[in-house]
Amino acid sequence: MSPRQTLDQLVPEKKRKAAVERIPIRRALLSVFYKDGVVELAKALAAHGAELLSTGGTMQVLKEAGLAVTEVADYTGFPEMMDGRVKTLHPKIHGGLLGRRDLPGHLEAMEEHRIGPIDMVCVNLYPFEETVASPGATRQEIIEKIDIGGPSMLRSAAKNHDAVAVVCDPSDYREIIHEIEKGGTSLATRRRLARKAFQRTASYDAAISQWFLAEERQNALGEAHWPERILLAGRRRMKLRYGENPHQGAAFYADFPGDGLGNAEILPGGKEISYNNLLDLDGAMTAVNDLPSPAAVVVKHTNPCGAAVRLEDEDSLAEILDKAWQGDPLSAFGSVIAVNAPFDLAAAEFLCSGGKFVEVLAAPEFSQEAVELIRTKPKWGKNLRLVKIPALGRLHRDMEARRVAGGFLVQESDSRTGFDEELKTMGAAPLPAGRDRDLRLAQTLVKHLKSNAVCLVKDGMLIGAGAGQMSRVDSAKIAVEKAGKRAKGAVAGSDAFFPFPDGVQVLAEAGVVAVAQPGGSVKDGEVTAAANARGVAMVHTGTRHFRH
Repeated sequence: MSPRQTLDQLVPEKKRKAAVERIPIRRALLSVFYKDGVVELAKALAAHGAELLSTGGTMQVLKEAGLAVTEVADYTGFPEMMDGRVKTLHPKIHGGLLGRRDLPGHLEAMEEHRIGPIDMVCVNLYPFEETVASPGATRQEIIEKIDIGGPSMLRSAAKNHDAVAVVCDPSDYREIIHEIEKGGTSLATRRRLARKAFQRTASYDAAISQWFLAEERQNALGEAHWPERILLAGRRRMKLRYGENPHQGAAFYADFPGDGLGNAEILPGGKEISYNNLLDLDGAMTAVNDLPSPAAVVVKHTNPCGAAVRLEDEDSLAEILDKAWQGDPLSAFGSVIAVNAPFDLAAAEFLCSGGKFVEVLAAPEFSQEAVELIRTKPKWGKNLRLVKIPALGRLHRDMEARRVAGGFLVQESDSRTGFDEELKTMGAAPLPAGRDRDLRLAQTLVKHLKSNAVCLVKDGMLIGAGAGQMSRVDSAKIAVEKAGKRAKGAVAGSDAFFPFPDGVQVLAEAGVVAVAQPGGSVKDGEVTAAANARGVAMVHTGTRHFRH
């Protein structure tokens, strides 16, 4: 088909009418990294008279399927070069995509330079994100997976969507084939595909930008680097029934590079996971990720209400899970639980014993026997969501963002834990022997509670927590009330300094023997004096852990 013939067919008598009619595909360019489904699409195009242009591996696949294909280099008259870096970046390609069919000047330029219109481009991009995520990928390998020609063609075609269909997702092939069979692509479809193409190129560029930013931050040895512009990109992982409340729509988008919930595998069976489940799961996952393995964290409304770590080498995960549950059995009912060790049959037997109900359970892996037991229990099988997060226990979160009205806040993640801190005894009372580990556990767990936060720990388990209160003394009172008689001999952690002695007095009266806090209040002296008066060890860490 010559450019002249094609242009004659495209000259519209009524320009407005042409914009809404179906446009047949007479020439299509297919150049895809992922070949699944492309032969079926190409056959449909050829069956309805389309000329096929292609490159490299795609062209070879189409030829092997018996299709007539013109190589892009033959079409442009310009050879592919520089190891394939330059092949589609040519005026005959981009002129054919960008030329407006309703402007005589464009049509005249296309005819003068023998540029034939291209009615469809089908491109999926080099796997940059997958290459970055591949263990051992070198910097040069990653750079070579930055696609240039593909995004350029997608953007050109998407800009001229009034006349050109742009296909960047194999999941759209079936719809395109259906439209081809109806005589051509509709304007509504072309607009949807254009929007999708720009979203894809934007997320692709965001992934590349994030990779460069991460590299810069790493080379700066952890120094903060805040560029003038920052790009956040996510790919829809799943649609959700609704958001926090039934009248709110919702979906979950996985970011790049995928980690944590972005790489989670929801095992078959159980109810559909919800927006609130995922919020609580994030709280449980990030908390248990900070603890030495094996450990378990029980979360209710994003706050840990129970947690436990191994104290003796022979402690099983089932025993640790039991201690975590006993931290606050009332709140644990209907909770979300995360463990940072393989979930075995004994742990499943404990969980499925009488009087318990759990919404979601996450672990780095599940034994087959544990899954079989859970799925065959009448109460558990159809309800409990099992979520496998392979990296749980060794997740790394570099930066985090939070939407606010009119923008979003970005900060470095709070990666410090109580197990990293230097504990400085400030008062007259020494830290009781053997309580260092409990105090570090308390100061680690308190960073995962909503501020103002105070928690109590005893014998490697969380026994009381007060969170999200407007005053710190109220949080201390709630933590003591939750702990009950167990508060005697416990240690306490606070996410920020005590502004007055009253919070420490509440803890001391309940029998708490040591308190860890960042320090830094103008009344530190008075607070420490209150601890001294009651024989409570006062420990400063120097690190605040607000979580709003």
